[in-house]
Amino acid sequence: MKTKAQKKEAVEVNAKDLAASQTVVLTDFTGLSVNELSVLRRTLTAMGAPYRVVKKRLLKFVFEKEGMAFNPKEFEGQTGVVFSPKDMVETAGVVYQFVRQYEKQGFFKILGGFDVPTKRFVSAADVTVMGRLPSRQVLLGQLVSMLASPIRQFVFVLNQAAKKSKQ
Repeated sequence: MKTKAQKKEAVEVNAKDLAASQTVVLTDFTGLSVNELSVLRRTLTAMGAPYRVVKKRLLKFVFEKEGMAFNPKEFEGQTGVVFSPKDMVETAGVVYQFVRQYEKQGFFKILGGFDVPTKRFVSAADVTVMGRLPSRQVLLGQLVSMLASPIRQFVFVLNQAAKKSKQ
């Protein structure tokens, strides 16, 4: 059992992380081993996003401290929180890739998220949809390919016309 001072310190640390975040993703990690969670933590830490297990009661105080109306007690299971300096799409992508590994077993679930600058709650379904989106680099590659395709086709037609005129 944590002392009152330890709980207050935990709220302060998490409130500081929340204030520095662009995105918060809430997860239920019930059923995962410590080793499996460590893999997720390492992946998120590499992008500058700590993953913390926070009691729901303390999490409520963290959100209240930042002026965000949210009651995490609505969710069942154990709550893990990703405090990310990245945008929702990038953060959701990393979390969703991890969810895909364990979704058949029903162990790891996305509960929802927060867009911190707008203080807006994002449903689990929306976070999952954002997580399925390709990365920015892939989308830019697809855009370039789409823009270059008509030009390639035009050049092909010109080459064919040039070949016919030489015959």
